[in-house]
Amino acid sequence: MLEDAKEILLEVLQATVPIIIVISLIQFFIIRTPLELFWQFLAGAVMITSGLFLFLVGVRTGLLPIGEMIGSELVTKGSLSILLIAAFIFGFVVTVAEPDVRVLAHNVDFASEGAIEANILIIAVALGVGFFVSVAILRILLGVPIFYILTAGYILVVLLSFFVPEEFVAISFDAGGVTTGPMAVPFILALGVGATSVLGGKSGVQDTFGLIGIASIGPVIGVLILGVIFG
Repeated sequence: MLEDAKEILLEVLQATVPIIIVISLIQFFIIRTPLELFWQFLAGAVMITSGLFLFLVGVRTGLLPIGEMIGSELVTKGSLSILLIAAFIFGFVVTVAEPDVRVLAHNVDFASEGAIEANILIIAVALGVGFFVSVAILRILLGVPIFYILTAGYILVVLLSFFVPEEFVAISFDAGGVTTGPMAVPFILALGVGATSVLGGKSGVQDTFGLIGIASIGPVIGVLILGVIFG
């Protein structure tokens, strides 16, 4: 556990320290913002570094193991309908909890002056992710090539884009990106790893690591459908 913590701390420092150094150099040699603002930045950087460290420790010690266990147990003991419903619920819940999704929703709410409410956007994104996580799990069980799912999904995206206001097209693709954040990805991947680990003849790399690609279509389509309703 201690070795894992040291490794995680090193990873976090490698990610955050270069940013801190670059911003510090810009501060002292180019823009020279008020020192009070710079100290606020340093305080925030310390909080971010500490938070990322604790979060990643939590992911490795709790989130990944429980996700794998749930995925394997649902396949072993549960019926197909229970497995798909559980996959939908987990996809929905982790997306609602995803910080990146909330940041996007807040900014869309602010930019649209409340025309697109944050909570409605979060629900649309979460429903899309939940549905396509279920589709991804079903694809693994049925052995459907990922090419067919991705092709059908993006054909639907293109078709829907003709029937929505232009701003919803941009928001939808941003929504597809923010769902691949630190909360959703570890749990969804762990769920897929657990499911494929008990399925004979299934490739963990081929099947599990296509799961996020399929799940990321969901929020795009969810926001586009929201655009059709608003439009």
